[in-house]
Amino acid sequence: MKLLIKNGHVIDPDTGKDGIFDVLTEDGKILRVAQDIEEEAGRVVNAEGFYVMPGIIDLHVHLRDPGLEYKETLHTGGLAAARGGVTTMCAMPNTIPVTDSPEMIRSQTLRAAAECPVHVSFIGAVTKGQQGTEITDIAGMKKEGMAFISEDGKSVMDAGLYRDAMKTAAREGVTVLAHCEDKNMVAGGVMNECEKSRKMGLPGITNGVEDVIVARDILIAKETGAKLHLCHCSTKDSVEMIRLAKEAGLPVTAEVCPHHFALTSSDIPEDDANYKMNPPLREKEDVDALIDGLKRGIIDVIATDHAPHGEEEKEKGFAGAPFGIVGLETSVAVTMTELVHKGILTPMEMAERMSHAPARILGVDKGSLAEGKCADIVLIDPDREYVIHKEDFVSKGKNTPFEGKKVKGQVVMTIVDGAVVYEAE
Repeated sequence: MKLLIKNGHVIDPDTGKDGIFDVLTEDGKILRVAQDIEEEAGRVVNAEGFYVMPGIIDLHVHLRDPGLEYKETLHTGGLAAARGGVTTMCAMPNTIPVTDSPEMIRSQTLRAAAECPVHVSFIGAVTKGQQGTEITDIAGMKKEGMAFISEDGKSVMDAGLYRDAMKTAAREGVTVLAHCEDKNMVAGGVMNECEKSRKMGLPGITNGVEDVIVARDILIAKETGAKLHLCHCSTKDSVEMIRLAKEAGLPVTAEVCPHHFALTSSDIPEDDANYKMNPPLREKEDVDALIDGLKRGIIDVIATDHAPHGEEEKEKGFAGAPFGIVGLETSVAVTMTELVHKGILTPMEMAERMSHAPARILGVDKGSLAEGKCADIVLIDPDREYVIHKEDFVSKGKNTPFEGKKVKGQVVMTIVDGAVVYEAE
């Protein structure tokens, strides 16, 4: 069926289009992008006043399926993604059992195709069972369509073993996604080490916990030639090290999450574990550095680290609750509110950080509205204001620090392979 999107503000980093155009799709592909297209279509969408962008590509989500389906499933995670304008997402391997074999990659890929309304690429673990002792079959998982390798949720602390894995990744052309945390330095910390943690009487997590592993992983990438993508960066020194790595021509990219550029540790209410994530919310100087890194292109990508938990788990406070918050349904609104409407990023730069750059890192022919490309599209009303309420989420996870936040910029339609998978009321 042909779908015609009329009079939208097309914003496409790939082609450079930034103006009022019509978009015609057919059989899952972009057929034409031009002004005043007059053609019969099965559906015509009036996009006047809306941004029309390539669909959001989220490189970092946790779908909890299999093994923790009470937190999220492939289906509910897909619904949340669609509501948030995400047309492709990459699922981390810390499921039960761990996604650590070609068979698991194959099984998950087949299930997602049947159960999820958006595209899902699966990330394989670096070590078997994420135990840090034996490298997985990286080549075999790649043959089954694996997106990346990652030990997300922890770092591979054996540097020699990690170097061997990165050598294999380099040989196979697989990018390594790194969760940078020296577990020997965490010491039971549950939030950022700062005046807030001391006031609350809780053990803190210093910036050095992240920075030490960022430095290590960049140096191992330099030695092995592996492509390295640094996940959920949160400190000012991480940004500086990424800058130096890029200046040196190393194959290093990085992401930041909306919560890390929108909130600081001082925003945490008393013992509300909906503000507990790993890495933790940092101080203002770190947030300022992250925002500057995004603006300057030192940080390539905005990703969510969507990490749903049961409400009863998050009611245990900082000391007892698990790390993680949801983000699929709020990332566009928070980015629009905190970065675009404040003049920090242009809409084109937002599309670059949330779609085009992630597509390039993932190595897929997406993140573009060029003719012949996959018709994965998001329509955003940049001026629509609303208040975030967790009761509106379609994700099973309701654990958000943005409850009650007034935002400006809402996803109004998500299109995957030319089919509408979400439409706002």
